Amino acid sequence: MRLLIAAAGLGICLTVVLMATLWPTPIDQGYESAIQRLLAVLHRNGVPGWYGYRWFEATANVLMFIPLGFFLSLVFPTRLLWLALPLVPLVSLSLEGAQLLFLPARFATLNDVVANSLGGWIGVAVAALIVLAVHERDRRVLARWRDRHVITLEEARR
Repeated sequence: MRLLIAAAGLGICLTVVLMATLWPTPIDQGYESAIQRLLAVLHRNGVPGWYGYRWFEATANVLMFIPLGFFLSLVFPTRLLWLALPLVPLVSLSLEGAQLLFLPARFATLNDVVANSLGGWIGVAVAALIVLAVHERDRRVLARWRDRHVITLEEARR
């Protein structure tokens, strides 16, 4: 069941990421004034003035790749979960390369690769922590069950 959920989540995340990154025009095109209004609201409510469009875009890239890294890592068996770590930047590099080669209206940048990778690695870390917590819970549950249901040799002789 875990693998089915992970694969479905990964499929959805990949679809969203592919649509956002391989759309022929920049995804924010036509929304510049709305983004500026949002940034103005954020600044009025305590977000530092240095946090402008570039940081907003980087934050969006990080956030977009967190679920991708999360679900990507969960499709691997626990002992191979680490394989998601190099795959995240490879996915990002591939997408930025496609933008560079095939989408003249898009801008491929190393900053996007870094932000995407950071987001993906955060997702991998969250998945790893959840997997560790579930394994620890399972270990405790099994130990409790064993303590209640396994009789000792001395008890069996009575």
